Amino acid sequence: MKALRIRTFVAPTFGQNAYVLHRAEGPSALAIDPGAEAAAMAEFMARERLQLEAVLLTHAHLDHIEGVAELVRATGAPTYMHPADQPLYEHVVEQGLQFGLRVETQPPVDHALAHGQLLDVAGIALEVRHVPGHSPGHVIFYCAAAGAAFVGDTVFQGSIGRSDLPGGDFQQLIGAIRSQLLTLPPDTLLYSGHGPETSVAHEAKTNPFLIPHYGGGGFA
Repeated sequence: MKALRIRTFVAPTFGQNAYVLHRAEGPSALAIDPGAEAAAMAEFMARERLQLEAVLLTHAHLDHIEGVAELVRATGAPTYMHPADQPLYEHVVEQGLQFGLRVETQPPVDHALAHGQLLDVAGIALEVRHVPGHSPGHVIFYCAAAGAAFVGDTVFQGSIGRSDLPGGDFQQLIGAIRSQLLTLPPDTLLYSGHGPETSVAHEAKTNPFLIPHYGGGGFA
């Protein structure tokens, strides 16, 4: 599925990346982590005549879910999330208040995600991998056919996600990255929740948080 088209939307407040994925030959699309740029995502899909089939959430921190309600209203698409992040999702209004932001209550999640689950949405095959440590229910979405993984706030270019937030755990995050992310093919492109894309090989070799002491250094 090398013809997979990926459109990135960057929200200004937190610099959060949201994604719209679709195949070149069809009108169906899926969205990942609609944050504050949900309106722009909906406008893009309307302009391109794309039909949104699903809203996938890597986790339920404010910046990754604040646009879910807006996008669901615009498209009617169902939502998918790991149930371990349900408490965070239900307290999004309180999350917003911590940053002085007014955020609406988000709609109920339609489908629960589970580790190892295989999704086929909008003609795109994805494997769900549970990678907790940044949040209890954090998952990544791996598309083997496109050689890409959408990794939320687990790994960034040269860094990893915070583990000092409620429900976070540094050792759990490092272990999950080692077992679920660094085991992907080295040339897999990683689309993170913040910042530019990177790759498994690049992070295994250069990420200061993934040195051998913490379980990195998996490639020569």
